[in-house]
Amino acid sequence: MTTPLVEMDGDEMTRILWKMIKGELILPFVDLKTEYYDLGLPHRDDTGDQVTIDAANATRKHGVAVKCATITPNAQRMGEYHLHKMWKSPNGTIRSIMDGTVFRAPITIPSIRPVVRNWEQPITIARHAYGDVYKGVEIKVEEPGTAKLVFEGQSGKRQEVEIHSFDGGGVIQGMHNTDKSICSFAHSCFKFAVDTKQDLWFATKDTISKTYDARFREIFEEVYEKDYKETFDKLGIAYFYTLIDDAVARVVRSKGGFIWACKNYDGDVMSDMLSTAFGSLAMMTSVLVSPDGNYEFEAAHGTVTRHYYRYLKGEETSTNPMATIFAWSGALRKRGELDENEALANFGDQLEGACFDTLNEGIATKDLVGLMEGVEVKPVNSADFIAAIRERLEKRLA
Repeated sequence: MTTPLVEMDGDEMTRILWKMIKGELILPFVDLKTEYYDLGLPHRDDTGDQVTIDAANATRKHGVAVKCATITPNAQRMGEYHLHKMWKSPNGTIRSIMDGTVFRAPITIPSIRPVVRNWEQPITIARHAYGDVYKGVEIKVEEPGTAKLVFEGQSGKRQEVEIHSFDGGGVIQGMHNTDKSICSFAHSCFKFAVDTKQDLWFATKDTISKTYDARFREIFEEVYEKDYKETFDKLGIAYFYTLIDDAVARVVRSKGGFIWACKNYDGDVMSDMLSTAFGSLAMMTSVLVSPDGNYEFEAAHGTVTRHYYRYLKGEETSTNPMATIFAWSGALRKRGELDENEALANFGDQLEGACFDTLNEGIATKDLVGLMEGVEVKPVNSADFIAAIRERLEKRLA
């Protein structure tokens, strides 16, 4: 390696797997160079979350990052980790700084058929990575009163609407987005569709959100007509907009093989639905792509808390590391591509190939055992699964 990866360590069981994957599948084969940031919750708290901001800016500098799953704290975590503050989602912070789009696609193998039997090809979720509830501000109301939404422009123009007149307690949430970020999201989605030669679907709820969601629809239409319609027509691919509820019905009835673009929260929920329907939450790739060509690869799932508590008791776990391995393979391959380092890019391919070799032989973690068909399944723990991948990786590299 010549240019380092930005390495963002994480929390709980995925932090344990992170160390195992590096030790068994990366360091024995790659002269690994990383700029390391500890995004584990205790260190984020110690630094006032500055470490997350530093990691995002380092990604903008070096171009490629690989990230472990991290905790977004709630009230329970505040007490458990003795936090100074209920910190925002580190993924949300990173996405805001990079202003990118998250592309998530299932990792598919022949022995695991989707729950939706008519799905013949993977479906890729394109998730807007800025704003909405992830940058929302909230107020808890404890007495009667009036809530208003106010905008004061630099020109002195003032806009004001009443949100609600409260008779008692309640809650208020304010959220926003920007034309610039929505436009970047649209370009990223259309470019990805052109690169992969897939249809692009976009869905919001503009029948209800007649200004907020409608602005997304308007910008997508403008960008498509101005910059991409001619290319789409030449490639024989299509773009269309539909309501989010209609999109869900269409997706379930489809054969797959397209990109489904969603707003931030919709993409968060629907990517989990798709990954589970295709097999497992641990079988989905996730990459954040910024408009200026920077990449952050991560696992699409959480920190596997339940397994971590078992691990702390000394119990054996069979946690699926596939998504985290594919975060590493994707980052190493992209680093190789950008640096014109063919050997490094090839290693990323071979690492993924070794994972498929292992699964296709029926060696799998327990979450996949009940899903696999047509092979003799051999359930193993996490360490043995990674060891089996290493054995097949060594054969491939030899």
